[in-house]
Formats: sequence, structure tokens, C-alpha cells
Amino acid sequence: MNFLTGQLPETVLLIGGSGFIGSALATRLAYTNMQVLIPCRRPALSALRVLPNAKLIQANVNDEQQLTALCARLQPHDAVVNLTGILHGHEGQPYGSEFRQIHVDLPRKLISAMHQHGLRRLLHISALGAAPDGASMYQRSKGDGEQMVKQSGLDWTVFRPSVVFGRHDHFINLFAKMQKFLPMVPLAGANVRFQPVFVGDVSEAILRSLSLSTTIAQVCDLAGPNIYTLKQLVEFAGRLHHQQRPILPLPGPLAWLQAMIMEHIPGPTLLSRDNLRSMRTDNILPPNVPNCLNSTFGLQPTALHPSIWL
Repeated sequence: MNFLTGQLPETVLLIGGSGFIGSALATRLAYTNMQVLIPCRRPALSALRVLPNAKLIQANVNDEQQLTALCARLQPHDAVVNLTGILHGHEGQPYGSEFRQIHVDLPRKLISAMHQHGLRRLLHISALGAAPDGASMYQRSKGDGEQMVKQSGLDWTVFRPSVVFGRHDHFINLFAKMQKFLPMVPLAGANVRFQPVFVGDVSEAILRSLSLSTTIAQVCDLAGPNIYTLKQLVEFAGRLHHQQRPILPLPGPLAWLQAMIMEHIPGPTLLSRDNLRSMRTDNILPPNVPNCLNSTFGLQPTALHPSIWL
């Protein structure tokens, strides 16, 4: 089946298009006949500026007026893809201000802007495990944003991937870097299970959805072919860069203490208490839930393999 024979939009607006998944999707879209609009804060510094059919626009997507101006560039038959997301933020109930701004307020503003300009097609990237009553701020804010999209009145599709891996990811590569500098890896949540999905498969599913009207008003769970514990994934990261270190699984109280300390270390946050809350449940497909990579998009999920990093 050729998934690109359906009617495609002439232009796709990628909100969060300069991120990890967004960059992979932008690359795929740029080699179709579609025009790709990518708002970012510093277009001149983005590697995406060399892509054919891609136009980088300096904008702050959290600003409602700028977001509305971006939607004004589109025609009613065009599409918007929201890829924005963060993993860390300050504590709050039901979540802190950073999670609210990115996962809840931004979708609300985007939906309003789309209605103002007669736009219908919205593809929204949520996360496996997202739920308004989830254990973590991340899960709750993602869940509230997802619910907002479902109630938007637009022609929406929600994608819920497990943890996403690829050559430039912030997951496998993070654990590889840790083993470069640490004599051993103290690891919280060592036995939590994940079903990592390849970024190329996620971006291809989003691309194919643009021509599949059957994905409108559908939630698409995306996962890889295999399930791993976090400890196994850290071991894979060590072998990948030939720097495998001993792993020291941490019990709950020590894991919590480690997360509190790491939240206050200068620089990017590597682990937070909210991450630990997310890991109270496995990040895998629920029982009897199909992997939409197979069932909806006709893709064979890509396995985790060292060749992807070559």
C-alpha cells in the first residue's frame, strides 16, 4: 500500500520542529512536495535551514499573538503538528508552571489560533502513559493537553510513543555519557520496563497520517518490537560506546535522594523526582492495545541496534 497517494496538505507547520522528533520529521517532510514551516528562536543557528522546502521562522510559540500569526500563514487544507514537550519542571499541583506552559497552555493557544484561521488538521504528540490522573506531573500535564486536543472540535490525531531512541536522542546518549565519566552508574528504577521506539518510525507514522483520513480522531500508541528494563538499556548504552560501567541499582529512598540532589546540580537536569514518579509504572504498550506502527501505518518497528548510531 502506498501511504502517500492520499490528499496531502501543501504546507505543514511544525510546532517544536527543531527538537529531536521534529528534526527527523522535518527532514522527511522537506523531501516531499510539501512546504514545511518551522518556528524557532534562532533560525540562523539551526541545522534545518539547509533542508529543501523548509522555511525557518523566528518566533516564540508560547506567545499567543506570534502563534496566531504563524497559523495565518496556512490555508484551510494545511496541517499543524505539535511536537513540543519537556521532561523536567518545578514542583506544583497538579503540575508546575513549566509543564503547564508547554503541555497545556500551548495546545490551548494553538487550538484557538487554528479555529481563528479556519484550520482543521492537528497532529499532536503526547506520550505513552499520559493521563490526567497520572502519577507524575509530566504524565498529568501531557494527559490534560491530550484531552484538550480530543475536545478541540478539530480533525485531530494523537500519537503516544514510548521513549524515543535514535542517533541524536537524549536517552541512550545520556547514559553513554554518564558511563564515560563515572566509575559506576547508580541507577534509580533499574527494573522499570520500556519499549523504546525508533525516531524514524515515529516520524514516518506522523508523515503517513497526513494522508490517512482514517487516523482522524484516533489515538495511536507507538512502541518498538522489544521490551527492556532500564538496567538493560544502560548496559546497551555502555556497550555502544565501549565504556560499560558497573550498575548499582538504588532502592527507593536512595533513588529519591539522588533525584533531589540532581535537581539542584547546575546545568541540564539529568534526573528528577518527577521522573521517578513516572517510573512507578512500566512504559510499555498496555495489554491488548495494538502497536499502531504495525496495525495503522504498515510499518515493521525498528529494533534497538548499534548500527543506528554509526
